[in-house]
Amino acid sequence: MHKTPFRRGLAALALLAAATTAAAAGTVGSSFPADFPVIEDASLQKPVIGFGAAGPVTRTPVIFLHGNNDVPYATPCSPTNGKVQALAQHLADHGWSTSELWGLGYQGDQCDLLAALGGDNTKRARIAHSNQANVPDLRRFVAAVLAYTGARQVDIVAHSLGVTLAREWMRQDDAHRQVRRLVAIDGPNHGIINCSPSPLNYYQLPGAGGFTPDSAVCEELGSPNTPFLKRLNGPGGSAETAGPTEVLVVRNADTSFVYFSRQDGPYFTPVPAMDRYGASADFSRSATLKGARQLDLIGQGAYDPVLGTAHLGILQSPQTKAAVLDFLGARHRGGPGRD
Repeated sequence: MHKTPFRRGLAALALLAAATTAAAAGTVGSSFPADFPVIEDASLQKPVIGFGAAGPVTRTPVIFLHGNNDVPYATPCSPTNGKVQALAQHLADHGWSTSELWGLGYQGDQCDLLAALGGDNTKRARIAHSNQANVPDLRRFVAAVLAYTGARQVDIVAHSLGVTLAREWMRQDDAHRQVRRLVAIDGPNHGIINCSPSPLNYYQLPGAGGFTPDSAVCEELGSPNTPFLKRLNGPGGSAETAGPTEVLVVRNADTSFVYFSRQDGPYFTPVPAMDRYGASADFSRSATLKGARQLDLIGQGAYDPVLGTAHLGILQSPQTKAAVLDFLGARHRGGPGRD
């Protein structure tokens, strides 16, 4: 239909209003408000890092959780990671206030992994990087965000290990009513491929993270049949989307170096599709959750400019950003925890 000058003027005003709203939303930072409670990392014995801001809250606050060996924003020891901050910024650019966007760094700044600083790369698979070790950090963080914002619920956007961390906290505390919506981006809900005893599984090497079958992360995630995942998912997957929480899964459907025995980017060659017990296992659908909405994506390595991997690229892709924006709420009725 032909647009009259009046209609063109309205369209221009709408675009200007949208741009003004985005600009007014502000920039997602790399710190907490000065009066936000200090939360000690249960594994590192130092304050957790993350982001958040003071200010009015009318939407359900969103908590962003990174994956294993990642950070909530780029740090000197992890300068190319921290992409959940960019995902939070995408929400800020589309109407969320920075006071409604919160990120938790439950593994510190990753300096403890760097050999140049006396670190140990095998910590990537050890207890401090496990789900169980980090539930206390998430538990205290959610409680602090709810108290600080006055909201009754949070939304959670999680990537990789952050997905099972969120789900395990919700299971332990029966906290599903505290979480309105969960976005589960390429999470290890049914295990990871990196934990087998095969000599071809180079992730076992100390320099590749030390993902041996008996490492703490592999004890949790090295098979769909670990005690941890059997508790988390319930018999026959009965607990995968327990409670009233609405869940969206965003999944790599072609490759992802933690699930598929296929090349993912130029540096992550395939390892055998075998679990920590030495049994053949197909992890390619690990990110799925029974009862959840699901978005399958391909070609996501194009959005990881550093390593070219689908597993990291999916966190940065325009498809994921659009899905998160849509799922967390085009409709906004106001009132903290009542979108």
